[in-house]
Amino acid sequence: FLKVIPTDKVDVAFKDLDAAILVGSMPRREGMERKDLLKANVAIFKSQGEALDKYAKKTVKVLVVGNPANTNCLIAAKSAPSIPKENFSCLTRLDHNRACSQVAMRCGISANSVKNMIIWGNHSSTQYPDIHHCKVNVQGKDDLQQRGAAVSKARKLSSAMSAAKAICDHMRDIWTGTTEVNFLGVLHNSQRHWVSSSMGVYSTGNPYGVPEDLIYSFPVSIKDKTWKIVDGLAINDFSKAKMDATAAELVEERDTAVSFLGV
Repeated sequence: FLKVIPTDKVDVAFKDLDAAILVGSMPRREGMERKDLLKANVAIFKSQGEALDKYAKKTVKVLVVGNPANTNCLIAAKSAPSIPKENFSCLTRLDHNRACSQVAMRCGISANSVKNMIIWGNHSSTQYPDIHHCKVNVQGKDDLQQRGAAVSKARKLSSAMSAAKAICDHMRDIWTGTTEVNFLGVLHNSQRHWVSSSMGVYSTGNPYGVPEDLIYSFPVSIKDKTWKIVDGLAINDFSKAKMDATAAELVEERDTAVSFLGV
């Protein structure tokens, strides 16, 4: 049975964890620049990474939600050297779900019918929602990059429920894996789709020329709780420019955060 143990003791909270969802960060305020969040969040995620390193299982799967999620995730991973960096990921499923919903609304279909959506890069305004590989034909696209800011402005709060759903989707995919199927449910390489998700994962060794040592959102497939970047996708010049721009932002964030980290 499930048991909730509220605690502020690190050794209790992180002991023998199989999964860690790190949502606590300096809260985002309207008009606040992402760089303003970095310094405060480095201290938070350094301490959480150290706690994971000391108390959690070495097989723990860590999902970082607190913004700036990509760089916070990288700081946590760097602070837990005994845990493989591949065990750390950040949430871009929320952006992915929103992108699928907007494409679906344009086409008058269910969001579940949109396949092969990709969110590349940072969970920020530079993220690149890529519809070039979607199996649904659309004309144009909405401004997906500022969707979270628009929701926050309208509600005066963050988009909490959609984020909670995205967290569940993300962790379910890690635990249960993904299946490549076509729209008829039949395995077919030319019609494949990946984890109806994008994930921020460790970029080192990626097939798309993204700089190493970042947490960068890619399309992934998952088997046995191990993710693999979907490779072999054609990237046009427009997409490459967008991917490079969001990578440049992540490099800048990383370098700034690491300077605060003192390593």
